[in-house]
Parts: sequence; C-alpha cells; structure tokens
Amino acid sequence: MRESGRGTSGFVGLSIGLGLVAAGWFVGSAIRHFKDFERYVTVKGLAEREVAADLAIWPLVHSVSGNDLTELQARLDADAAKIEAFLLAEGFARDELSRSAPRVADQAPAGTQGGYVPKERYVVESTVTLRTAKVDGARLSIQRSGALVREGVRLLRSYEYDTQYFFTALDRVNPEMIAEATRDARQAAEKFAQDSGARIGGIRRAQQGYFSIEDRDAFSPERKKVRVVTTVEYFLE
Repeated sequence: MRESGRGTSGFVGLSIGLGLVAAGWFVGSAIRHFKDFERYVTVKGLAEREVAADLAIWPLVHSVSGNDLTELQARLDADAAKIEAFLLAEGFARDELSRSAPRVADQAPAGTQGGYVPKERYVVESTVTLRTAKVDGARLSIQRSGALVREGVRLLRSYEYDTQYFFTALDRVNPEMIAEATRDARQAAEKFAQDSGARIGGIRRAQQGYFSIEDRDAFSPERKKVRVVTTVEYFLE
C-alpha cells in the first residue's frame, strides 16, 4: 500500500510538472504572437491634383458722394443699372446678379471737429455681385470692366471686395484621390518593411485626414490645388 501511494504521488508530481511546462510554453507562445500582433508601421500617403475653379464671385462695388441723400440714391440706382446692363451684355443671366443694400457714410461729424466742413457730406456705396459658373467669362469681363468707368461709374477695388474663385466639385475627385493617397501610403510601408526585413500585412487602422483646397499661386486664383493626406497603420509580419 505504501509503494502504491509513493507511485501515485510521483505520478501526480510528474503531471504537475508537465502541466507547468506546457502552461509555460503556451504563455510564451501567446506572448510571442501578441508581440507579432503589435508590430506595425504608421505611414502617410499624399495625393495632389490641380483643378480649375468652377465658381466665380465678382463683387462690383460702386459709390457716389454728395449732400442730398435722395439724389445720391437715384445716382446709385442708375450706376447699378449700368453695371447690370454691362454684365447682361457680357452673356450672364439675370439670376446670376444681385444687389446689396446701400451703405451711407456721414463725413460731417468727423470733419467739423477741427472747423473743417467737408464739401460732400455723404458717401454712399452699394454692390452688384455676379455669382457664376462661367469662370473664364467672368475673368474676361473683369478685364473689360473699364467700360463702366468710361460711363461714369465709380468702381472701388479693395481686398475686402476682391473676386473669389472656388472649386465645388470635390465629390467628383474624392474617390480617386483617396485611392491614390492610399497607394502612396502602401508604397511607403512596403519600402519600410523591405528595409527592416519584414513583410506588410493587413491594415491595422486607417484615417483619411481632410481635403484642402488652395490657390495654385497668388497670380492665378482661378487654378486650385486639391490635396489630401491619409494615415494608415499596417501590420508587419
């Protein structure tokens, strides 16, 4: 009976020992796989494209000055009508034009403080705005707008009322540019993996980023540069 007990005890001890060895092997294997799972590389992909603006907004600011507000409003309306007639003759539609409310500046309070009384008390200005998809036509009309000055229209130019150009068809280029940026990111990841003696696996995480639209340069705002950056994490094998 004693020998049987010793044999049983030895068997149990051997089983526990083998169990610990096996458990240790599984834990070690799990750690190795866990570390492999956590091996990844983060890369960025870039796609750029130059496009033509498809919307032009041209504010034509005009002003008159004098002492009789009723007369000034009549002159302002007449100048606005000249501007609209010019734009219609240039081939734009009536629904592409809009007028703003008049803005009146009273110069008397500031001018009379030092005893000086301005010759023309009021300066009244308004804006006729052209909003059109005919971008090239708008640019040509801007070059010919001197015809309005010859008709006596006092046009104002300032950075506040500068012509603006926009690209609104981002949905048209969005899929292709994202695919291009993703390919660029994968090429960067493959180059990194090659240099480090690894292989690229699946995507761990991806972030599209955002699209930016900027003027190509300061002298051609009608040409836009569209840019997108994607951030992708790839597993390394």
